[in-house]
Amino acid sequence: MSEAHTFHPTVLREYDIRGIVGKTLTPADARAVGRSFGTVVVRKGGKTVCVGYDGRLSSPELEEALVEGLVSTGLHVLRIGLGPTPMLYFATRDREAAAGIMITGSHNPPDYNGIKMMLGKGPVYGQQILELGTMAAKADWEQGQGSSEKIDVQDEYVTRLLKDYDGTRDLKIAWDAGNGASGEILRRLTAKLPGKHVLLFDDIDGNFPNHHPDPTVEANLVDLKKAVAEHGCDIGIGFDGDGDRIGAIDHKGRVVWGDQLVALYAADVLKSHPGATIIADVKASQALFDEIAKHGGNPLMWKTGHSLLKAKMAETGSPLAGEMSGHIFFADKWYGFDDALYCGVRLVGLVSKLDTTLAALRDGLPDMVNTPETRFQIDEERKFAVVEEVKGRVKASGAKVNDIDGVRVTTDDGWWLLRASNTQDVLVARAESYSPEGLERLKGALIEQLVASGLSAPSFEGGGSAH
Repeated sequence: MSEAHTFHPTVLREYDIRGIVGKTLTPADARAVGRSFGTVVVRKGGKTVCVGYDGRLSSPELEEALVEGLVSTGLHVLRIGLGPTPMLYFATRDREAAAGIMITGSHNPPDYNGIKMMLGKGPVYGQQILELGTMAAKADWEQGQGSSEKIDVQDEYVTRLLKDYDGTRDLKIAWDAGNGASGEILRRLTAKLPGKHVLLFDDIDGNFPNHHPDPTVEANLVDLKKAVAEHGCDIGIGFDGDGDRIGAIDHKGRVVWGDQLVALYAADVLKSHPGATIIADVKASQALFDEIAKHGGNPLMWKTGHSLLKAKMAETGSPLAGEMSGHIFFADKWYGFDDALYCGVRLVGLVSKLDTTLAALRDGLPDMVNTPETRFQIDEERKFAVVEEVKGRVKASGAKVNDIDGVRVTTDDGWWLLRASNTQDVLVARAESYSPEGLERLKGALIEQLVASGLSAPSFEGGGSAH
């Protein structure tokens, strides 16, 4: 029997495996994940697994160890090499592999890395991830003589990305890959996509020398805004480190946030899927849910987390889902996974065929005043307890509460949200209103609840941005 392995207690997360390289995440951990996950695949009758990795400096070494672990269980491993996470999802579906694994630190700082997994066509999350740790601690692993081979799916992936482009006029687009794993695919994609294209930071560099690759933080979009202005672009599109989250800028230099993008996509998708369920997470604007209903769809509010939304999509047959964080999932014409490159192609096509501007589409959405997503640190063991305390108090007061994921309280002014992050030792707060005065009242109500639980009041940076 192989020697058992114990993971650092912080790395097995709700949606993936993630840690600081050399401290909480090592090649030995990746090897053990390969053995445990490989065992799960083998016991389900699987034979083949696809593996990919992002542009982080530590990724090749972790990929080597992961493949070694998978091969030791008797599996055949298709190594697709360096690229964005959605290319791994695509390869797994395209090659009809039993599972897929991606070495990626997503949008975390450069010293982090992690592992995302899919089994069959669905995500691996929650209890399934914890079970890998249990198996490793017992060395409950299958033994076999597997094999591996390197394959190149880049051109096939780009061809599939382009297949659903439905634009009718050429646009000028600025793209910011953020030195993340999407760079090479972006070059190949824009070489074939109609229109003119300005590429920023498309060289893959795990040091992320220009800005942090997280397009949901407006400070990371400064270069993209500048490029849109300087080159007279119609749209700016940015990606996170592993290419599964999108950010967008209109020609006026304004951010079009994740929930606003979902609203625009939903209006289009519902034309061919009338009455369909469209899903968004609890952090999304009420305007999004209202827009879905306005266009004849069935809006469904669900828990935050890419794995949870994918699972809910499969359950409900939804053609579209999205998060405030820029994870957007098309099952309409696509495979139901989050792919920022694909979302970019669909956005360019949408603006092009409607013969309008992204700014005009954005202006057509209801104006709301809201806070940014505000995160504040709290002890890991205290975060869920605080949410439960707040929930108890607001329910006792007779307030209108949605507790599908944390506490979302709706009042005549709008709504406020408090939830515990599943990936970090933070609480997440957000509020949205129809007026600046209403927003202040909502923020006050939220702060009052936090103080009642013995916490300091959060600082809502940016106060009240309209969106």
